[in-house]
Amino acid sequence: MTFLPQEIIKNKRDGRELSTEEINFFVRGITDNSITEGQIAALAMAIYFQQMTIAECRTLTEAMKLSGQVLDWGHLHLNGPVIDKHSTGGVGDKISLMLAPIIAACGGYVPMISGRGLGHTGGTLDKLEAIPGYNTQISISDFQKTVAKTGCSIIGQTADLAPADKRIYATRDITATVESVPLITASILSKKLAAGLDGLVMDVKCGSGAFADNFVMAKDIANSIVGVSTIPTRALITDMNQVIGHTAGHTLEVKETIEYLTGASDDTGLHELVVNLCAELLLVGHLAADLNDAKQQVNHAIESGKAAEKFAQMVSAHGGPNDLLNHPPKYLSEAPLIEPVFAADEGFISAIDCRGIGLSIIDLGGGRTKASDVINHTVGYSKVMKTGDFVNSQQPLAMIHAKDQDSMNLAKKRFRRCFTISDKKPKNWSVVIDQI
Repeated sequence: MTFLPQEIIKNKRDGRELSTEEINFFVRGITDNSITEGQIAALAMAIYFQQMTIAECRTLTEAMKLSGQVLDWGHLHLNGPVIDKHSTGGVGDKISLMLAPIIAACGGYVPMISGRGLGHTGGTLDKLEAIPGYNTQISISDFQKTVAKTGCSIIGQTADLAPADKRIYATRDITATVESVPLITASILSKKLAAGLDGLVMDVKCGSGAFADNFVMAKDIANSIVGVSTIPTRALITDMNQVIGHTAGHTLEVKETIEYLTGASDDTGLHELVVNLCAELLLVGHLAADLNDAKQQVNHAIESGKAAEKFAQMVSAHGGPNDLLNHPPKYLSEAPLIEPVFAADEGFISAIDCRGIGLSIIDLGGGRTKASDVINHTVGYSKVMKTGDFVNSQQPLAMIHAKDQDSMNLAKKRFRRCFTISDKKPKNWSVVIDQI
């Protein structure tokens, strides 16, 4: 059946529910380039204002999923579920680097297809490319073989999976329609479902460093994804009002990942987040009897060293060094300058502008203002203090890792402004805010 693109746009503009045939026609046109960028932009704006029903969004997601290759894992005869986690992005979010090997150590298979930094949030691929030799652009065949052999693999987005999403997202990014919940849902799920997953857990960030800076929007996104998904899916809404862990910056986050997996980290908030997300994945994949069993398995995977071993195997399989975990300083370079930054006043940290911290990493050279920018993996922040911590002239807010003195001085000014200092200690934040 043939439709006029402008009539489909008009129907959604006027608040009508689009039919399955209309949505499929439009997505086919996006894929074969018969639909123009202007028409994509117009429909995206119409959806932004008029929303979509669950049925419409599910149809859009399915059409986008089927616009390219859909992975099948049956021929590999895996002895466990194919499961994955997706985060809406945050500052210092290195959770994927920890979660994938932990789940692999617990009997799951994690085919993680990740992206680069977007805006103020760091990208998982950029972190992995701080490891010398790690190749994020392997073929789908090698990707599947690596998952089957090691239990986990993290690669970059491929043109073969959900190609319609690539065109839609590129247009949304330049037409102020990124914040549409139905389009967010379809974008995330189309790629995850194309990966052939048996189950999915969403980490929906909420707070000053999150895409969803308020709870209502975070819950809308979580409910939409869980409601639209055609595979078992759970969502946790988690706090993003402070840096995840104690580092922000690519090489620094890889170092923190290694410290965590080898038992050298004592960050309780980081551990709580990792354990909760991993436990939800084990439940989705039917690898645990209940939540308590799932958490025990996660802790055992870390304490036994099995998770660290899986991480090492994944790095090696992707072309990275075989002895990275034994000799991190040998491979993970440091920035030329490392200096402390102190608060202007003495007292307790009562609030943190995490978005500002993320943007300041771009100023240091650790992020992009355009896609072609080359990033500096070594810059960023370590020993970042948390909400409720006491700071003074002896206890810095963080250590800044910079490429030169000019960027160091600028970073100190901007980083300091991201912290609110008070006389009274604030109440503790909950890492997991809600579960869907």
